[in-house]
Amino acid sequence: MLNRRMQRGEGKLGCLIGLVILLIAVMVAYKMVPVKVKAAEMRDAVQDEAKSAGLSGHTDAYILKTLIVKAQSLDLPVGEKDVEIARSGGEIRVEVDYTVPVKFPGYVYQWHFHHKAQNPIF
Repeated sequence: MLNRRMQRGEGKLGCLIGLVILLIAVMVAYKMVPVKVKAAEMRDAVQDEAKSAGLSGHTDAYILKTLIVKAQSLDLPVGEKDVEIARSGGEIRVEVDYTVPVKFPGYVYQWHFHHKAQNPIF
């Protein structure tokens, strides 16, 4: 009878530790997933602008303004100094480099993003 009581699995500490780990994982996902989604949208905007560079009216200034407006709509910390546009030899290269601070209790993670698109200009 004594042996059966010890085997009933009354380990409450293991369950509590598992629950804490699960809560931490949910909190990290809650903070990180929206930032990743916004960064993916910004990457798509960079690629779209590089592909459209050959259209009339798509000057470097226009591309810069479009990317800044997109970043502002996504609430990303991108300024003019974070965007580099270079045209040479029938190609365009667009690069956007920025860091998003992700705040956790007692810690701020600096998540760095670098988007680059290079396309021929037709």
